[in-house]
Amino acid sequence: MNAAVAQQTQPALDELARLFADRFTTSTGVRDHHSKDESWHHPHRPDAVVFPNTTEEVSLIVQVCAKYRVPVVAYGTGTSLEGNCVPEHGGVVVDLERMNQVLRVSTDDLDATVQARVTRKQLNEYIKDTGLFFPVDPGADASIGGMAATRASGTNAVRYGTMRENVLALTVVLADGRIIRTSRRARKSAAGYDLTRLFVGSEGTLGIITEVTVRLYGVPEVMGAAVCSFDTLEGAVNTVIQTIQLGIPIARIELLDEVQMGAVNNYSKLDYPVKNTLFLEFHGTEAGVKEQAEMVQSIANENTGGTFQWTTKEEERRRLWQARHDVTWASKSLRPGCSIWATDVCVPISRLAECILESKKDLQESFLIAPLVGHVGDGNFHLGFLINRDDPKEIAEAERLNERLVMRALAMDGTCTGEHGIGLGKMKFLTAEHGDAVAVMRQIKIALDPLNIMNPGKIFSV
Repeated sequence: MNAAVAQQTQPALDELARLFADRFTTSTGVRDHHSKDESWHHPHRPDAVVFPNTTEEVSLIVQVCAKYRVPVVAYGTGTSLEGNCVPEHGGVVVDLERMNQVLRVSTDDLDATVQARVTRKQLNEYIKDTGLFFPVDPGADASIGGMAATRASGTNAVRYGTMRENVLALTVVLADGRIIRTSRRARKSAAGYDLTRLFVGSEGTLGIITEVTVRLYGVPEVMGAAVCSFDTLEGAVNTVIQTIQLGIPIARIELLDEVQMGAVNNYSKLDYPVKNTLFLEFHGTEAGVKEQAEMVQSIANENTGGTFQWTTKEEERRRLWQARHDVTWASKSLRPGCSIWATDVCVPISRLAECILESKKDLQESFLIAPLVGHVGDGNFHLGFLINRDDPKEIAEAERLNERLVMRALAMDGTCTGEHGIGLGKMKFLTAEHGDAVAVMRQIKIALDPLNIMNPGKIFSV
C-alpha cells in the first residue's frame, strides 16, 4: 500500500477493526484467499476482509468505507470466471459466508427468500421435502447472491430461464449505506422503475446484494437423461437447432466436442465415443418424457447421430450431469498445472452452427488446446483455453482467439457474455456490443456510487 492510499485506507481499517473485532482480519492468508476467483486473471490482495452477520452490518461496513473513500468488494463463493470479485484496487472485501440462512419458503406461492450466501445446492437440500426445487444451475455450487449479481444461468436455462427470470426481489445495500428492497413478491408489477433487473447483473458495482427472493418450481414427475454422439459437429448443432425450433420442451441440452469428451471420459471414468456429443434431459410425465426423447432421437438420426442412450434412473442421470459439471477439472487434466481461460458467448439459435464451426476452424489452426462445451439450447457456448498464465506467447494467442470469437458473436447479433458477466475480462467488448448505451450505464453508476467505491474497475471504467 503506497503512502497516499494508506492515508485514506488505514483509518477505515482501524474503525472496522474496532467495530467487528474477530470478524475483521488483515491476515495475509485470508487476504490471499480473497484475492482471486476461478478465472485466469492475476490475483490482487485486498487490504482487509470483514465477515458480517446481517444486512445492517453490511450497511455499517459500507458507511465506513464511504467515509474514507475505500473500495468495497462483495465476496460469495469466489466461483466467478471473469475476475468479477477480484479486488483489483485493494480495499475491503465483504465476505458474506455467515449470511447463509434460508429466511422463508412459500410452497403456495412457489418462492423463497434467502440470504445472499445461501448456495443453490443448500437451498435445494432445504426444500427437498416440499416437492419444489430451484432450477438455475451454473455448475459450480455458487452463492445465490453471486448468481444474481452476475446474472448467471446454466444447464437448465433453456427451459427454466436464467437468474434474470427467476429473481423476484432483492435487498441491496447502496454505496452510501442505505438499505433498499427492490420489489414485493407479486409475480408482476407496473410500479416504478424495475430496480430488481437493474441490480441483477450489476456485479456489485451498484450495491451489495444481501437477500434474494427467487422463484421455485415443482419437481417433475419423471426426469430422463440421454446421450447421443454424432459423426459431425454440424449434425450435433443442427439437432439442437431443430429441437428448439420445433418447440420440444427439453430441460437441458449440452454440447461437448470430441476434445471435451475425451477429457470427460478419462476424468469421470466414462466410456462414451470420443465424438461430438449431446447430453440431454427431459422433464414431465412418464409419457411426456418418452415422447420428447423419441422426437429428439428421430431428429438426431437425421443428423449423423449414433446410438441414443437414455435412462430415467436417478443414479445414472446424476452421474451423467456430475460429469458435465466436472468439465473444468476434466479439461485441466489434459494439461496439468495449466490455467483455464473460459470464454462465453451467446448467439441467436439460427446462427449457432455457423458460429461454432468457424470457432472450431480457428482452433484447428492454433497451437492452443481449447475444449468446447455449451448450453447450446439457448445459443450459449464456451471454449476453455488451456494456458500457461506466465507465457506471453500463450496469453497473446488466447487473446487473439477470444477476440475473434467475441467479435464473430457480435457480428451475428449475439453477446460477448451469455452468463459469466463482464468483470475485468470483457470490459473492452462492452462498448463494441452496446455503443452509446454504455454511457447511460456509466451515468447510472455515477448516480448511485459517486465515489466509485463499489467494486471499482469492473464492467467499465469511471
